[in-house]
Amino acid sequence: MSVIKEFKEFAVKGNVVDMAVGVVIGAAFGKIVTSLVSDIILPPLGYLIGGIDFTKRVVVLPALQQGQEPVTLRYGIFVQTVIDFVIVAFAIFLAVKVINRLKHKEAVAPTAPPPPSRQELLLEEIRDLLKKQ
Repeated sequence: MSVIKEFKEFAVKGNVVDMAVGVVIGAAFGKIVTSLVSDIILPPLGYLIGGIDFTKRVVVLPALQQGQEPVTLRYGIFVQTVIDFVIVAFAIFLAVKVINRLKHKEAVAPTAPPPPSRQELLLEEIRDLLKKQ
């Protein structure tokens, strides 16, 4: 089997396509959450704690030698990233919870009994004939 043929079979499998769609949607979802955190959540939070903009919060350590630039610890960006993560994790938790609930309802939903087999139908006919005699 040629490499191209093997790759084609691999790429067309449902799991690979599903995974690719998940990655693309995940990237878009990440952008939405980042905007939610940086544009909606952090500004009011900064306002509540005295007008602090988290993204601009830094600690500047002095340079150890003359001529070197000071070291900047940008902890505000770290705080924003942690909040992003918590929101993404919570959103994924909720999505998985909803999906599991839907799967549970499918599993519990009553299904119609299968139709009787041909053999069962013949046995019922024989039984009915014997009752008549």
